Amino acid sequence: MTAWFALAGAAAAIAASSATALPVQTIRATATDLLVLADRLDRGGQRGDAERILQLLAQDPNPDIRNEARFRRSKLLLASGRERDAALLLRRILDEKPDATPVRLQLAQLLDRMGDKDGAWRQVRAAQAAGLPSAVARMVDRYSEALRAARPFGASFEIALAPDNNINRATRSDTLGTVLGDFDISKEGKARSGTGVALRGQAYRRFPLGAQGRQLLVRVSGFADLYGEGRFNDVAVDVAAGPELEFGSNRINLEAGATQRWFGQQPFMRSARIGVSWTRPLGRRSQLRVSASGALVDNKLNDLQDGKTWVGDVSIERALSATTGVALTASGAREALNDPGYSTKAWRLGALAWHDIGRVTITGQAQFGRLNADERLQLFPDKRHDRYSRFSLGATFRRLGFAGFAPVARFVVERNASSIAFYDYRRRRMELGVERAF
Repeated sequence: MTAWFALAGAAAAIAASSATALPVQTIRATATDLLVLADRLDRGGQRGDAERILQLLAQDPNPDIRNEARFRRSKLLLASGRERDAALLLRRILDEKPDATPVRLQLAQLLDRMGDKDGAWRQVRAAQAAGLPSAVARMVDRYSEALRAARPFGASFEIALAPDNNINRATRSDTLGTVLGDFDISKEGKARSGTGVALRGQAYRRFPLGAQGRQLLVRVSGFADLYGEGRFNDVAVDVAAGPELEFGSNRINLEAGATQRWFGQQPFMRSARIGVSWTRPLGRRSQLRVSASGALVDNKLNDLQDGKTWVGDVSIERALSATTGVALTASGAREALNDPGYSTKAWRLGALAWHDIGRVTITGQAQFGRLNADERLQLFPDKRHDRYSRFSLGATFRRLGFAGFAPVARFVVERNASSIAFYDYRRRRMELGVERAF
C-alpha cells in the first residue's frame, strides 16, 4: 500500500532549494519520494531536515516503510555520535521484525562499540538461532571473529521503588531453640516489612595495554537498598581492576578487587579478592562462561566470621530463536572462617529464560541451593543446614522508554529454610523502576 503525506510550510521550504520566503503550500508525495528526498538532503549537508522527514515516515502505517525510515535515521544518529539513540531505533525495528538479521547485526556492532560485549554477543547468537543461509552464516561467523573492539568507558544505572515484606531477611518465628532451651525472639529481631528505594550502578574505563586484544579494565560498581528506618539500609561499593585479554574466540579477565559493605549505617564487612573469568562461544548459538575467585573477609561485627572465601561458577547461555533465550548456571562456594560453626559449603543451580513479545521483554528466573556448616555453634543443638529457593518474574517495557531508559517491573519470592531459626526466612519483594532499554 502506498502512503501519502502532506508536507506544509517548512517541508515545502525544504523541498525547494531557496532561502526566500514561500507562500504556504501543500506537497503530495509517496513514501518512496520522501525517502529519496531525505537521502538527497543528507548528501547535501542538511542532516537535520533529513532526520525530520525520516521521523515522519517512521509513523507510516506500512511496517516496511516505517522500519526503513528508522534504519536510515539510525545511521544519521550514528554519524552524529548519538550511539544510544541509534541503538534504541534498531531495537525498535527488531521489536516489530525479529527476523531482520542485518538490523540485528548492526545493533550487535553498535553495542560492541558502546562496550556492551555481552549484549553484542547475545544479538549475534539470536541472529544465528533464527536460521541463516550458508553464505550469510559464513559472513556472521567472520563478523563474530571480528567482534572485539570496545568502548573505552561507560556506565549503567537502575533505580526502583521496592516494597518488601522482609527487609532484614529475618525469621518470623517467636522462639529460638538452643542447648539451654527455647529463647523468645523480640519483635526487633523478627521480619520487618517496608518500602524502600533500590539503586544499582556501574561505571568502567578501559586503557590499552599496547598489544591488540589486551586492555586494562577498571570498574566501580555498587548497590543500595534504602529505607525510612536507616538501621535497615544495605549499601555496598566494589572497586576492581585487571587485564582483559583476547585469544582467538576466548576472552579472559583477571582482576583484583575490594568491597566495602555497610548495614544500618555502620561498617559491616570488608573484603579483598582476586578472580579470573573465561568466556568462549560454543558453536553459533551458545556461550560458555567460567569464573572463580578467592577473598579475604573482615567482618566488622564479629571476628569469628573473619576468614577466607572461594567461589566458582559455570554458566551456559543459548539463543533458542531470535526472540527467546535461556541460561543455566551452577555455582559453589566455600567459607573457611575463624569459627567452624560459621564455616560453610554451599551450591546453587539456576535457570534464566527471556522472551520478546513485541516491545516487551519477559524474564523468568529460578534458583535452588543447599548450604551446610562445618560444625554446630556452641549455642545451638544442631549444625546449620539451609535449603534455598528463589523465583522471579520480570518485564521490561521498551514501548514506554525515555532517554535510553525503560520501565521495568519484577516480582521476587525467596525462601531460606534453615535448621537455625535466625537464618530461616521468607521474603516477597516487588520492584518498580527504570533501567537501560537495551
